[in-house]
Amino acid sequence: MVVHVINDVTLTLLEGNIVAVEADAIVNAANAGLAGGGGVDGAIHRAGGPEIMAACAKIGGCPTGSAVATTAGRLHAKYVFHAVGPIYDGRPEDARLLASAYQACLDLAEQHQIKSIAFPSLSTGVYGYPLDLAAPIALRVVIDHITKPTSLHTVTFVLFGKTSFAAYERALKTLAE
Repeated sequence: MVVHVINDVTLTLLEGNIVAVEADAIVNAANAGLAGGGGVDGAIHRAGGPEIMAACAKIGGCPTGSAVATTAGRLHAKYVFHAVGPIYDGRPEDARLLASAYQACLDLAEQHQIKSIAFPSLSTGVYGYPLDLAAPIALRVVIDHITKPTSLHTVTFVLFGKTSFAAYERALKTLAE
């Protein structure tokens, strides 16, 4: 675990399973159809129960680079923020869309006045975004957000596996210098 405090907000990198984390909002790496899937998305839907899928079905979809809020079902959270990151293709637009997906979650956090949020590494699983490119984008968006007035007290990146954790740790070290 790595803990860094910025502007009285605790930024934590944690290797683990996001469904086991307690936070006001848990971010789901969703697809544009909000149709459930594998990886983080499947784990959140399985752990949270059918209420999450029912809420997603009511919303219907979410464009890439955006996020929507639903109930958290049985998770230890008030909300699930379903963020749709880009499928990596090496285009300059990929970085903008990835940053936008993180920012959309932070905007939802302010809208709902939450104090804690847990993020996975968006787009770095089946969507193929290289970890060493995605981690600095994610962290830069969050750091820029928490240097301004915010309702957030805690931002946690819950990273699955040592490779993801190491990429975020390297990016945070570089950004914090």
